[in-house]
Amino acid sequence: QVQLVESGGGLAQAGGSLRLSCQVTGRRVPITLMAWYRQAPGKERELVASILGDSDTNYAHSVKGRFTISKDRARDTAYLQMSNLKPEDTAVYYCNLFNGAERRDYWGQGTQVTVSS
Repeated sequence: QVQLVESGGGLAQAGGSLRLSCQVTGRRVPITLMAWYRQAPGKERELVASILGDSDTNYAHSVKGRFTISKDRARDTAYLQMSNLKPEDTAVYYCNLFNGAERRDYWGQGTQVTVSS
């Protein structure tokens, strides 16, 4: 079974930084794409950032220039470095892994990020 273990969420002040981690454990599967999504109260889940392969990244307009997604293949871990945080970044952040061979998505349990003004 594939599990995504997230860590690094918490409370930050506006303008501060946090780094989220997502470690892939359990059964090894080909990683086509990894991504971070977020869901704020009363809103739909939205894509924040994704990384295809090792370096092809994509960002939501609202976080471009402030967030950086990366992946450490040796540690089977993806990261989301969040800088210049804003109160509107407050949400539960979810890690996602897409296995193209199985055409299957895997999700982490979510980690809360709260940004105070």
